[in-house]
Amino acid sequence: MNKLFDEPTSKDYKSGFISIIGRPNVGKSTFLNRVIGQKIAIMSDKPQTTRNKVQGVLTLSDAQMIFIDTPGIHKPKHKLGDFMMKVATNTLKEVDLILFMINAAEGIGRGDEFIIEKLKSVTTPVFLVVNKIDQVHPDELLPLIETYKDLYPFASIVPISALEGNNVETLLGQIKEHLPEGPQFYPADQVTDHPERFIISELIREKVLHLTREEIPHSIAVVIDSIKKLENSETINVMATIVVERDSQKGIVIGKQGSLLKEVGKRARLDIENLLGSKVFLELWVKVQKDWRNKMSQLRDYGFNEDEY
Repeated sequence: MNKLFDEPTSKDYKSGFISIIGRPNVGKSTFLNRVIGQKIAIMSDKPQTTRNKVQGVLTLSDAQMIFIDTPGIHKPKHKLGDFMMKVATNTLKEVDLILFMINAAEGIGRGDEFIIEKLKSVTTPVFLVVNKIDQVHPDELLPLIETYKDLYPFASIVPISALEGNNVETLLGQIKEHLPEGPQFYPADQVTDHPERFIISELIREKVLHLTREEIPHSIAVVIDSIKKLENSETINVMATIVVERDSQKGIVIGKQGSLLKEVGKRARLDIENLLGSKVFLELWVKVQKDWRNKMSQLRDYGFNEDEY
């Protein structure tokens, strides 16, 4: 799956791939960013934010954990939804451990039951990760955990708060115990296998998600047109296009006298500068591509290539 980077010196070194699955908006990306220590997966309060597998690499002195954050499992409504579901379910067959994350504040739902049925067809060990425990009273946790224990033989059940960091170290310790002995797949200072262009496009998309109403989020894609250093300067010029499906959405994303697009650019530029470690000049355009989520050629153009999954 990945090119071997280095042979660790310790015979007891452990490594493996861990899939994070769950309903939309249970906190998978928040957990991944917490574990890796920087933003590589975008976070939003709107469901179905993650569209591609995002690999985050955590390298310790005695282990390397490669996390795969998947799209929230949901009923597809278009070809993009089909793609997202395929990505999420295929990872179950490729990993050493599955983290099934649930939202403690919401309890069990039909989506959780659907995921459990999927898990019954795999032999991979599964942890139940009860996230957002900071939002519920401790007395509410035990009945919820008992409900899930009756539905599936989890290898471990760990309550956490990805946002606050509560019990995350305990979860990482249990993950390490379950991983097989293996090599170091990535250099110690590498935190993701995604190229900078992908992360930059996701950071821009995140800002649009934060600033627009409900009708917009699932209708946008971000294409990076170019990244280049300005002549005789340390400043990096990033040119990107925000793609929407309707003319009305274009007007919303641009905002009155360009106000919303300007705010998207301002917020995204700060994150991109942090990522690249350099001053950034960000140029954004908005383009309409009608019904792009149902057109395979455009899905491929925007990075959703089902052949890779």
